[in-house]
Amino acid sequence: MAGPTDREGIVMAKPPLSMKPTGWFQVAWSTEIGVGEVLRMTYFDRELVAWRAHSGALTVMDAYCEHLGAHLGFGGRVEGEVIECPFHGWQWNGEGRNVCIPYERHPNRGRRIRTYPVVERNESIYLWHDLDGRAPFFEVPDIFAGFGDGSNRADYYPMATLFRERLALHPQYVLENGVDSAHFKYVHQTPIVPVFTRHDFAEPVSYVDFTITFDGDEGQSIEDVRSGVQAINGGLGVAVTKSWGMVDNRTITAVTPVDEHTCDIRFSVYIGRTTGADPVKAERRAQDFAAEIIRQFTRDVRIWQHQRYSDPPALSASEFTGFTAIRAWAKQFYPDGRGGSAAELRVLAADTGPRPPAQ
Repeated sequence: MAGPTDREGIVMAKPPLSMKPTGWFQVAWSTEIGVGEVLRMTYFDRELVAWRAHSGALTVMDAYCEHLGAHLGFGGRVEGEVIECPFHGWQWNGEGRNVCIPYERHPNRGRRIRTYPVVERNESIYLWHDLDGRAPFFEVPDIFAGFGDGSNRADYYPMATLFRERLALHPQYVLENGVDSAHFKYVHQTPIVPVFTRHDFAEPVSYVDFTITFDGDEGQSIEDVRSGVQAINGGLGVAVTKSWGMVDNRTITAVTPVDEHTCDIRFSVYIGRTTGADPVKAERRAQDFAAEIIRQFTRDVRIWQHQRYSDPPALSASEFTGFTAIRAWAKQFYPDGRGGSAAELRVLAADTGPRPPAQ
């Protein structure tokens, strides 16, 4: 049976990597869920709702009431610190526990709606996903504090964003872009040549830094360079970057699986504030810079959404170190430790007999 089709009518193949990796994944921007609001969403093949209590506390939980299965995203409402089902008024707190059945003396203490660890950071909402139900074992990188340079939100103009829904790609495709030096010339038509100065994949949060040289400057050394990019990858779902020496900007790339075929992409851009300039013109220039960064990012997106995962890839000599390092690092986020899911492995084992253990 053919898979679903994208907006261009092209049949979307299921990515060969598991679409249920472990990690933090963005499910919304913070401004999308105000106090007392409920937001419907679908991620990791599950219907979910996010809601904000009157105290400001945020909850993301499975969407269906444990009573008779009403969807809390269609008519559910926030009452103080609980969400109330539209069907019979059962109330559930931020831990997913039933705290009130309005026509009974006692709540149902034996049933609970599944909730998920949530973090609000970078003006964004991140959900922790793990098929085995493990607690988070690394943190979401902070776009400002993560780089240890004393910067904060006030040093930057308002965030510019891009949101693309249900694209046929995988989070790992996007993360691998961070070690791909050759694509700058061919995708973005820029004369820059990145020179990687750091590949640190020792922990679930990894680091990639590169400086920038220019074609034609044969005598230039790394010591002469005054611009570059630092990237922090929080698992497969979130990457933050800081660019220095040119236009002061920071970006957040977040890729979240929706189902077995597609992901949502969110991209956020901050441009540094300038001093001693006309504030209106300066902000307009910042908006133009942000728009250009987003435009360049969409060029990558078009590649990713029609990409086939090549394994093993035909790497050139200069690409070998970066790509082999990031692919080895990525394996830790998959249920089977190799790129597939435990569920897929169990089905395969039932069909073909025992398989050797993962190495």
